[in-house]
Amino acid sequence: MDQSDVSRTRTLGADLRALRKARGRTLTDLAEALGRSVGWLSQVERDISEPSITDLRQIAEALGVPMSLLFGHASAPVEEQGYVVREGARRPMGSGEEGVREELLSPDLTDDFEVIHSTFQPHSRMQGPAKRPTQEVGYIIMGKLDLSLGGRQFTVGPGDSFRFRGEEYFWANPYDESAVAIWVIAPPVY
Repeated sequence: MDQSDVSRTRTLGADLRALRKARGRTLTDLAEALGRSVGWLSQVERDISEPSITDLRQIAEALGVPMSLLFGHASAPVEEQGYVVREGARRPMGSGEEGVREELLSPDLTDDFEVIHSTFQPHSRMQGPAKRPTQEVGYIIMGKLDLSLGGRQFTVGPGDSFRFRGEEYFWANPYDESAVAIWVIAPPVY
């Protein structure tokens, strides 16, 4: 991979392209949903055109990701972009409404997977079971979580790991301590 290929993988456009593809959307489909031309969207994905804040809000909504995920590309020194994510420069994800704070540990979304750092607040839980077309592995660093994976019930704690593949899942932290987990998700969903 030459230097121009490396620099392209560290961009907002590359992340947008990866998210669009992970959701099975074509350039035409997404452009129509945004009320924009295919040419414009293609230029955004190739970092030739820069989307406005309003454009980013609409793109995030159309792709089902929080707008905050589309920021943070310039926070790392150029030589670290695409390689290193510093603790204070992680991109936040999700709204935190269910009592979970998630941060992207992966440098970008151009890989076949993403790595997420999740902190589950005490006495928090999902609003309801979910199912997505992914393979996911979680590793508990601290605290405990109650999980329902494919209809089976588990309690996991520090050092425990778990996996599910396209199955219905649900998590709850009914305990008095926060739980922290690292997730590997393929394909990227955020």
